[in-house]
Amino acid sequence: MSRLFSILVYLLTGAFFVVFFLYPIAQTLRVAFIYQNRPTLVFVKEVFRNPIYVEGLRNAFLLAVGSTGAAFVLAMPLAWLGDRYEFTAKTTLTGLLLAPMVLPPFVGAIGIRKILGQQGSLNALLHDVGLLGHDRTVDWLGQNRFWGVVALNALHLYPILYLNVAAALANIDPAMEEAAENLGCTGWRKFFKITLPLIAPGVFAGGTIVFIWAFTELGVPLIFDYTRVTPVQIFYGIKDIGSNPFPYGLVAVMLGATTLLYALSRFLFGRRAGDLTMMAKATSRGGPRAVGRAGSLACAAAFGAVIFLAMLPHFGVVLTAFSRDWYGTILPVSWTLANFQAALGHSLTVPSIGNSLKYAAISTVFDALLGIAIAYVVVRTTLPGRQALDALAMLPLAVPGIVLAFGYLAMTQEGQPLAFLNPIKNPVPLLVIAYAVRRLPYMVRSASAGFQQTSVTLEEAAQNLGSTPFRALRRVTLPLITANLLAGGLLTFSFAMLEVSDSLLLAQKQENYPITKAIYELFNLLGTGRGVASALGVWAMAFLGVTILGASALLGKRMGALFRS
Repeated sequence: MSRLFSILVYLLTGAFFVVFFLYPIAQTLRVAFIYQNRPTLVFVKEVFRNPIYVEGLRNAFLLAVGSTGAAFVLAMPLAWLGDRYEFTAKTTLTGLLLAPMVLPPFVGAIGIRKILGQQGSLNALLHDVGLLGHDRTVDWLGQNRFWGVVALNALHLYPILYLNVAAALANIDPAMEEAAENLGCTGWRKFFKITLPLIAPGVFAGGTIVFIWAFTELGVPLIFDYTRVTPVQIFYGIKDIGSNPFPYGLVAVMLGATTLLYALSRFLFGRRAGDLTMMAKATSRGGPRAVGRAGSLACAAAFGAVIFLAMLPHFGVVLTAFSRDWYGTILPVSWTLANFQAALGHSLTVPSIGNSLKYAAISTVFDALLGIAIAYVVVRTTLPGRQALDALAMLPLAVPGIVLAFGYLAMTQEGQPLAFLNPIKNPVPLLVIAYAVRRLPYMVRSASAGFQQTSVTLEEAAQNLGSTPFRALRRVTLPLITANLLAGGLLTFSFAMLEVSDSLLLAQKQENYPITKAIYELFNLLGTGRGVASALGVWAMAFLGVTILGASALLGKRMGALFRS
């Protein structure tokens, strides 16, 4: 490709990110730190003076710590077992570990409420086995909303940590552990002295993503009515966005915290993680070891137990969708398809499905074109600053969706240059742009992996035979990396379909609601609203499940790289 093309890609990407990534963030920070054209720290200071805001930040931080810790407890043993041992149904069980990712956690919260509510399945089970008197109930969620959010976050996010830890374990040079064993360092001592320091970059990389995600999670606290947490306070602060500057200060504090953590992880572990990935293995352990029948069953049972816990929210959503009456019993006492029929005929659901398909399709096409171009420039050219282009494309991973969506609202207020994009008038352009910005890293990483795995000599050979650089790319390289592009496109499309924060904040007109906003609105309706919301959630779960399976079949083990920091 010509140098002119590379420069155009650089300029186009830079312009897009300046307008729709840096500018909305800068606009939020401007209102937070400038008042009447003078710098001020009043609004940020108020965040730390107001006990309600302080409590929200503290709760958000504790939720992130608890969720990350719980995800680590779930992921670390499974990654270790999967790397070191062969056991019954290992391939199937490791594949099922991705199952929690097929449903947004806030939809799973609907199912959990049916299981852990005062008249839910758990209390009914305790009544039946005699552990709880029939005249007594335990309000598991009412008394433990914090731990309910932690549990749901951990059960949804542990696959991200698992993928990072598993990749780090696979990249350890066996000679390091063998040398330690020869010197008498075995068991837990070897793990803490040798193995854990070697996999620390992977652990920290995955932990950073989980921490930021949990710290900024909006949907689960909303469904659990856990309002004293920063993302929910920001969500409710949108009502006063035009007249109250304090929510801007709150967003600025959250953005500063997440950006600092992400930058710290890249600075401390980014280069070292890369070094470990390229490490040549001097010896070989011979792969995972076979274990006896008892050990094999124990490993499979550990995987099965975590998968069962992670699937409980999904079971709850499915049962709620099919139930006519589920109150005070372990399982629904009567079944129906009415919720699915209502979901296909409700004034909220049918348009929302079409809207989500449209928004996700447009954003995916844009991401595919820009992502392939960025990946080509980064991998195939020697353009100065191409690594900065790659870093720019990855920046959305460090900025929470709720912060970016709030920035879009800030930059489209009356009197702003982009006021014509105000979502109150028409949210469609901003929704498409938000989806594209948030999911571009998936497409860039997927395309980059394809280019790295395909020798550039094939393109050079085509050019030596008279083909233009663009024709060589189109006729030779792109067909060879089709699997990568399809996998990246499927994931980009499906996760855009089920985006939560952007949808809840930006979709402010009913006729433009995407699926996730429709589910939230249905959940708040009395009567059959939760059943219809669950039916719509089942449809979304099936759709995302099919796309993830398709992407996994195309990419195989390489799919994990799309979810690693």
